[in-house]
Amino acid sequence: MLFINTNIKKIFATFAPFYFLKMGTTDINSKNYREKQITKVTLIGSIVYLVLTIFKIIAGVVGHSNAMIADGVHSASDLLTDIVVLVFVHISSKAEDKGHDFGHGKFETLATLIVSVMLLAVGVELMVSGIKSITSILSGNSVASPGMIALIAAVISIVSKEYLYQYTVREAKKVNSPMMVANAWHHRSDAFSSIGSFFGIGGAMLLGNKWSLLDPLTGCIISIMILWVAIKMAIPAINDLTESSLPDDVENEILKIAGESKGVRNVHNLKTRRNGNVIIMEAHIVVDPLLTLLDAHDIATNVENSIREHFGKDTHISIHLEPDESSK
Repeated sequence: MLFINTNIKKIFATFAPFYFLKMGTTDINSKNYREKQITKVTLIGSIVYLVLTIFKIIAGVVGHSNAMIADGVHSASDLLTDIVVLVFVHISSKAEDKGHDFGHGKFETLATLIVSVMLLAVGVELMVSGIKSITSILSGNSVASPGMIALIAAVISIVSKEYLYQYTVREAKKVNSPMMVANAWHHRSDAFSSIGSFFGIGGAMLLGNKWSLLDPLTGCIISIMILWVAIKMAIPAINDLTESSLPDDVENEILKIAGESKGVRNVHNLKTRRNGNVIIMEAHIVVDPLLTLLDAHDIATNVENSIREHFGKDTHISIHLEPDESSK
């Protein structure tokens, strides 16, 4: 695995050496580092996609495998997903401006939804294609026996795309990017389709044409898994775009942190939402009515600092101070 990682980086460095020169040592929590890291991972995936697409289509033609040709076309379509990620990560990393007071984080959420829809389309396409192939085979149509090169291409695709999935998910967790996670599942969906090609091609080669049904049947099963992943990715993105509140456990943690701050007597009217990977929240905190304005402001500042320390320095916080009426 280390050998593969090293060689992928060498390939990428050949195509874009200026990029690694710019990376340097950057603060892992900064927007600049986050944008560069997402871009780097996505570009590495794009290069692997391009090489695999060409190889799989050639292997499909030479090896007389319709499954491998379709697999190659699937890889080509995933290049579009990478383009979406590259475009939207640049937009979402922009700082606040006059038209976007809370930044551009929603663009990353939108990209996650777009990638999820693409993944959904891939799942539907694989299901429809599999059903058509099964129907054709059951109707008595013969299928040409595939060659060894097609089987080799399937194995290389499975290993490469599973590695890309693991690599992308690992890096996505470091920078907290749902968009990268969605793209990682695009990598794995391609690996799944190659698994279907492997069983179909291998079954046809070892057992004869009567077992060619294995390929589309496996494809249908895999398409169900892809559809499930696409739906799981799309729902949180839709929730964020429609301003849904954060989960109860997150809101309870916010209330706990604020309530335990010195000088805070109560916390209520908590409202939360997400803007990309940034949390936006507002709340009312109750304090001693006899405090000076400066002392009350210091309490609110301490609450904000505590919350940002826990959820990130880019967290948007709006606090309304209220006097404790019960103390009068």
